Amino acid sequence: MAKWSLDKAHSELEFRVKHMMISNVKGLFEDFDVEVTGNPDDISSLHVDVSIGVDSITTKNEQRDQHLRSEDFFHGEKHPKITFKSTHIAAAGKDKFHITGDLTIKGITKSIVVDVENGGTAQDPWGNKKIGFTVSGKLKREDFGLTWNTALETGGVMVSSEVKFEGDIQFALS
Repeated sequence: MAKWSLDKAHSELEFRVKHMMISNVKGLFEDFDVEVTGNPDDISSLHVDVSIGVDSITTKNEQRDQHLRSEDFFHGEKHPKITFKSTHIAAAGKDKFHITGDLTIKGITKSIVVDVENGGTAQDPWGNKKIGFTVSGKLKREDFGLTWNTALETGGVMVSSEVKFEGDIQFALS
């Protein structure tokens, strides 16, 4: 069985949400860890645990970032981590699979499905075997207690319900 080590220098976890129903606001989490156990040649043997530091959220706007960390959204002081634990992994085509798992945000746990594409393996110039994945999905933020919003005079709301996320994740295998 291979040992998986997250290559944080070559991994990112991003999100986007509609703002005022006219454009997307994008952000990312700078502090996260992904632990994978199992045989990379047998996806059904894999187990994935993700831990994300709420206070590491950045949208390139410090006022907005502070609001997102507050009780109105993630309440980072009381709930410092977002977690995901896989419960099932299934093939979904060539080099693609779905990971079903329990996502916990703000103390609320719900099952979600994450789409994953295996980017393949390669050996870096120093002889290290690497494997890369692109993950994507979406969720309804209200399902996790992220209910703050403001109605707009023109109709619609300040922040959409749907949050889309994507990650490019790379591991070293040994």
